[in-house]
Amino acid sequence: MNNRLEAIAGPLLDWYDVNKRTLPWRGDRDPYRILVSEVMLQQTRVAAVIPYYLRWMEALPTVEALAAADGERLMKLWQGLGYYSRARNLQRAAKVVMETCGGRFPETREALLRLPGVGDYTAGAVASIAFGQRVPAVDGNVLRVAARITGDDGDILETQVRRRFREQVAEAVPADRPGEFNQALMDLGATVCLPNGSPDCGGCPLAALCEARRLGRQENLPVRRRKAARRQEELTVYLLLREGRVALRRRAEDGLLAGLWEFPHVQGRLDDGAAAGPLDAWGLRALEWQKRLTARHIFTHVEWHMTGYLLRAAGEGTGLTWADRAELETLAVPSAFGKFLEAARQALDGEAGT
Repeated sequence: MNNRLEAIAGPLLDWYDVNKRTLPWRGDRDPYRILVSEVMLQQTRVAAVIPYYLRWMEALPTVEALAAADGERLMKLWQGLGYYSRARNLQRAAKVVMETCGGRFPETREALLRLPGVGDYTAGAVASIAFGQRVPAVDGNVLRVAARITGDDGDILETQVRRRFREQVAEAVPADRPGEFNQALMDLGATVCLPNGSPDCGGCPLAALCEARRLGRQENLPVRRRKAARRQEELTVYLLLREGRVALRRRAEDGLLAGLWEFPHVQGRLDDGAAAGPLDAWGLRALEWQKRLTARHIFTHVEWHMTGYLLRAAGEGTGLTWADRAELETLAVPSAFGKFLEAARQALDGEAGT
């Protein structure tokens, strides 16, 4: 079968030389910095990643520093980016590099794939950008470009379809500029060949080669099967204040938001009359109910609808850690609890000012 992608390298790289995005990790062939940026960019917008990347590199500028970092500090640096297993896997990979590779990153895609948390796309990106290996890096942006250029209506969520696109992109990677080619494809998908049926075909260097444009099918390619509806869960969250401190507890070391800090909560939405019930189980007594809050957070497969109560309480509390205002800022509380975290900060600041 004729591979239409084999003709794209020339016009794509000419376009990239003029239009490439200016990003803090661009132009750097340090595999550590490339790995960190690529892992942060997984399922996260570039604009959101930039400040996290800069803070991370200031705190952990080398693979040695990451391998030796305290787990709590690691989670605090990642706080708000979501998908926290990415940070843990980055540190696991750093430890492997230090302990089994003598501090030097493996240089081939196959060897990089053996690092914890490194998948096909990330291995391809690091191998091509840092080490000049002629391998593809196929993410969602690249899949979209490839599907439109080829006019392929295979479901890009199916393994065999993704494999087919990867093989076609691999044939198109030029030997002299593999890393720039992969970055150019990413940039084209991120800035021109946009998702949701709205590509800027007039500004695309590959418009003359694009089968979807020729057939007027830009809006329905790539094909992606409908996702299952998210499960919805109701939670009742407690902001428990005691002597200038707020109660937190650490989540389990596996599952959603593993090992992070959270405000105590229970399943279900408890109205004002029933909200005192869980306090007895925690060995606490309500002194003053101050505020009721609501919040929502969307994960990939579940959506939390939360009702929160801010109150002053008495008692030590079972399984709880009481943090003052300064300590609260050192603990990694996920953005799912962001509204409650801000309310806790305000409440502690208010108590300190009285």
